[in-house]
Amino acid sequence: MKTLNSYLGQTRLWWLVLIVGILLVIGGFAYWFWPQAGYAVASQIFGWLLVLAGIVQLCVAAGPNHAKAWGWWIAGGIIDLFIGFMLVRSVILSELVFPYFLALIFIFWGLESFVGAGVGRRGKYWWLGLINGILLCLIGFFFFEAGYVSDMLMVSFLSAIAFIYWGFTIAIAALEMKPEQK
Repeated sequence: MKTLNSYLGQTRLWWLVLIVGILLVIGGFAYWFWPQAGYAVASQIFGWLLVLAGIVQLCVAAGPNHAKAWGWWIAGGIIDLFIGFMLVRSVILSELVFPYFLALIFIFWGLESFVGAGVGRRGKYWWLGLINGILLCLIGFFFFEAGYVSDMLMVSFLSAIAFIYWGFTIAIAALEMKPEQK
C-alpha cells in the first residue's frame, strides 16, 4: 500500500479523518434504522457532516506533510464546504436539491478515486481504487435518478447506504494516512 500512502500522504491529523469516517458510519446506521427521522433531518445532518469533512480536508491539505494530490484535497474541501453550507442554510432548499448535491459529491469522489487508481497503477491493489470509483459514480447516478423521480424513500435508502459506504472509505483512507513509526 505504499502507492496509496504516496497519493494520500501521511499526516499527524489522520485521526481527524478517522473520526469523520466513524461519524458518517454512525449517521448512516442511524438513518437506516430510523428513517422516520425525516428527509429534512437527513439533509441537515449530511450538510453538517459535509462541512466537517470539508474543514478536515482543508486542514490535511494545508498540513506540513501534505500529499502529492493536495489539490484534490483542497478542491474536495471547498466543494464539501459549499454544498454543506447550502444544505444547512435552508431546510426547504436542502429538501429540493439534496439528491442532486449528493449526486455531484459522489461523482466527484468517484472521479477522484479513478485518478488515484491511475496514479497507483504500479501498486498491487490499484484496482480497488477503480472499483471504488465505479461504486461511487453509481451511487451518484442513482441519486440523480432518485431526485428526478422525487422518490423520497429511494433517497432515504441511498442516503443511509452512502453514509455507511463513505464512512468506511474515509476510515480506511485515514488508516493509510497514519505516519509510520520509526
